[in-house]
Amino acid sequence: MNAYPHLWLIPLLPFAGFLFNGLLGRRLPKLLVTTVALLAPLLAFGFVVDAWLFSAAHPAVFPLVETCPQAWINAGALHIDFSLVLDQLSLVMLLVVTGVGFLIHVYSVGYMSDEEGYARYFSYLNLFLFFMTVLVLAGNALVMFVGWEGVGLASYLLIGFYFQKKSAADAGKKAFIVNRIGDFGFLIGMFLLLANFGTLTFTEIATKLGQDPGWQGGVVTVIALCLLLGATGKSAQLPLYIWLPDAMEGPTPVSALIHAATMVTAGVYMIARTHVLFDHSPFALGVVAVVGAATALFAATIGTVQNDIKRVLAYSTISQLGFMFMACGVAAYSAGIFHLVTHAFFKALLFLAAGSVIHAVGGEQDLRKMGGLWRTLPVTFAISTVGVLAIAGFFPFAGFFSKDAILYAAFEHGMLGRALWVSGLFSALLTSFYVFRLWYLAFLGRPRSYTGRHHATPWTMLGPLVILALLSIGGGWIGIERFSAFLAPATGARRVEGGGGHLEMILALSTTAVALLGLLIADWLYRRRPDAPAELAAALPHGYKLLAHKYYVDEIYGAVVVKPLLGFSKFILEWVVDVAILGGLAWLLGGIAMLTGAILQRWQSGNLRSYAAWLAAGAAALLLFVLVPWATVLASLSAIHLGMAGH
Repeated sequence: MNAYPHLWLIPLLPFAGFLFNGLLGRRLPKLLVTTVALLAPLLAFGFVVDAWLFSAAHPAVFPLVETCPQAWINAGALHIDFSLVLDQLSLVMLLVVTGVGFLIHVYSVGYMSDEEGYARYFSYLNLFLFFMTVLVLAGNALVMFVGWEGVGLASYLLIGFYFQKKSAADAGKKAFIVNRIGDFGFLIGMFLLLANFGTLTFTEIATKLGQDPGWQGGVVTVIALCLLLGATGKSAQLPLYIWLPDAMEGPTPVSALIHAATMVTAGVYMIARTHVLFDHSPFALGVVAVVGAATALFAATIGTVQNDIKRVLAYSTISQLGFMFMACGVAAYSAGIFHLVTHAFFKALLFLAAGSVIHAVGGEQDLRKMGGLWRTLPVTFAISTVGVLAIAGFFPFAGFFSKDAILYAAFEHGMLGRALWVSGLFSALLTSFYVFRLWYLAFLGRPRSYTGRHHATPWTMLGPLVILALLSIGGGWIGIERFSAFLAPATGARRVEGGGGHLEMILALSTTAVALLGLLIADWLYRRRPDAPAELAAALPHGYKLLAHKYYVDEIYGAVVVKPLLGFSKFILEWVVDVAILGGLAWLLGGIAMLTGAILQRWQSGNLRSYAAWLAAGAAALLLFVLVPWATVLASLSAIHLGMAGH
């Protein structure tokens, strides 16, 4: 056996769910809509598990390649198949996408039960999973681009789900437009791949790079940087991160799906998938590492002062993605993917727990209006505590193992790596602080301004939370060494990240120490000295204002990019189109009408003798028009007759 027979069903099942609920859902009972919406990702996850078992039983056939019988694009020398590839890397990603995606679908049943557009919501959710599975399984860059654009479309639909709300509609448009900037880089990278390698198939590109040692830097660097631009858009890195915080306008389960299991992980996955290009360009790898470290620190500082519970988690996602980029930048691809997996567990847990809190307090999202919720939401409190400990990096939770692997790999990467390690360690300190700040404000202390009635949390919401909590506790115990060894055939790992020893122990203790320090600072500010945060903000007004306004990045983009574009568009629309083109056309048509009217007006003089003269002239012209052709015909016949008589 040399192929897995059910590979195509993994993306097609969510697509079938999208079609069913999208076309028929509004006219069907909610139970049937729910059943179809949940079966699609559940069956897809089942086939992924089956594919994993198949790969374990037939390791010699990895990677598994499935291609459509007919060529997708066949133009001259260009031949591109719609091919799917299942290897160690795509298998890990599929387990995360379909597994965590299914749990979020189940959670959504309870969270969205009273919302309008229930069938539309689940059709979009299934569509999201379809495009993400296509992206992950893609055997070449063009198929990946189909999934890449598809998740962009699905995110636009889900972020703007409450489209009658202006802020939600604007957030959806912002995500769509900002990602088009990154997608432009991806497109240029594909064109350069075709021009220089004559193919977009990942395995063929890797083969050609391996055969010719001359592929170093130069055009490979340009291609890698173009792909990096695409990755910064999808994975919300500097400078294209601005769409992700606003994506909170969508339903909370959508935030969990985008942040944990799907869209934002696409950029990290793409870099790992095309690692052969980055491996041939040390400069591009360095840029990836610096962008990741800068983003991790930048977003973490903003997260320390946010008051919206979902925005704290949004900036946390941006920061954690920065850690993944930093790992890829030091060629520790397996460490980056390992953190992607563990992050999917605890970030989905945190977002869904936040959704449970928001659901219970009647839609309130301001942390300053919460407090004391551990009494009324004990299960959610316990689950959230697990998520907070995991993302902060406490042993033995999942985040400890993956974050420690990244910092260890960075530390071993020379002088640049030491700088990255320091930056990453400080980012880890800030991460611990702001998640415990969220924990204290939401769950501990006395209840503050919220006085509404608490709503019960249904089992469809609590069940996924319990499973994710267990994964957040035990997900890291697989170990970076074992995980790295499994991914090595797909990521080309030259070493196993980690490896033990006194250095690793010292570095692990340092990450645990900063996590504990972040907890202690949050405890001092929000439990022991609850007035201290306001005093600190008053003592450092400019610094606090800078962080509260997110370094004014949105305002800078608005002044430098958005307003000039809007002004230019307004000029084109109002002056060039409205005045010059439409106005000029209207003036021309009006002038023709007036000229024609003036001529006709001279004919309509009211003089009977003039009308009689025009009538006579018209009759003569008509008679001439009728008689002249016949006279010409008779003359021609006469000439022919005379010619024949002459003979």
